[in-house]
Amino acid sequence: MEVTYLKAINQALHEEMRRDENVYVMGEDVAELGGAFKVTEGLLQAFGEQRVIDTPIAETLIVGAAIGSAVLGMRPVVEMQFADFISCGFDQIANMAATLRYRHGGHASCPMVVRSPSGSGVHGGIFHSQNPEAWFTRVPGLKVVCPATAYDAKGILKAAIRDDDPVLYFEHKRLYRSIKEDLPEGDFTVPIGIAELRRPGNDLSIITYGGTMHQSLDAARIVEKEDGLSVEVLDLRTLLPLDRGAILATAQKTGKVLIVHEDRLTGGIGGEVAAIIAEHAFEHLDGPVRRLAMADTHNAFSPPLEEFILPNTNKIVAAVRALAAY
Repeated sequence: MEVTYLKAINQALHEEMRRDENVYVMGEDVAELGGAFKVTEGLLQAFGEQRVIDTPIAETLIVGAAIGSAVLGMRPVVEMQFADFISCGFDQIANMAATLRYRHGGHASCPMVVRSPSGSGVHGGIFHSQNPEAWFTRVPGLKVVCPATAYDAKGILKAAIRDDDPVLYFEHKRLYRSIKEDLPEGDFTVPIGIAELRRPGNDLSIITYGGTMHQSLDAARIVEKEDGLSVEVLDLRTLLPLDRGAILATAQKTGKVLIVHEDRLTGGIGGEVAAIIAEHAFEHLDGPVRRLAMADTHNAFSPPLEEFILPNTNKIVAAVRALAAY
């Protein structure tokens, strides 16, 4: 049976809470309402109010309480109702959770997952559309993941819950009900830190993740059919730690690289990926490493304006053709 991206996350939560009684869920409206997007639907009925906890609208409180319980042996999975508001818990995440193991000489851990519905293209306006993942990719001690498929949404979340370090799990809102996939029966996880080659190719590489992964695949199919170009698509899946081996392998194979992400261009993870390629694969390149991302502006509420500032399939096609012709 086909399972949506949203249902895959819900399944992962149910399975991990059944598997380990130390796993619990906490956040705004996650219990009675089943979450703003219904991701936590059914958890309260299955596990009770001691393990599925509604909180005040206070992200600092949510993350701080999670850190405290994680230090004492629990495995909290907390939800930022929209990823934009993770900024309210930034100090707790970056200065407390991320440094905890280091501060205690490796003798303490913080097994916590922060789920954050992120992404544009849903006409959510300024405060409900951001992709804030790059804020955290320079913080040692954190792991940052951005699944793009239903299989990865489930498998990476299960791996994150079992991880002994804090994991920031960014789930793209536009994918919740727009993609479906047949998932295998039984328990499975997807390893954190390993990229996935979604499409092999020889002429050019697209390195992407999250909301732009499917757009990149669509673009690769279009240019193959219309231009005869063989485009490889690498899905990073994890942004911290980056799979440097996979990044360099695809760059060395094709010699031309386009990095695509929905986060803003300046300061996005694409700059780091480009630097890795420039530093370690320069002699293999046949053209400049190019980036395509959201414009350096705030998210627009107006659908035409939002479409204008965001990357999309047509823009990726144009960028691929320009780089291929270099």
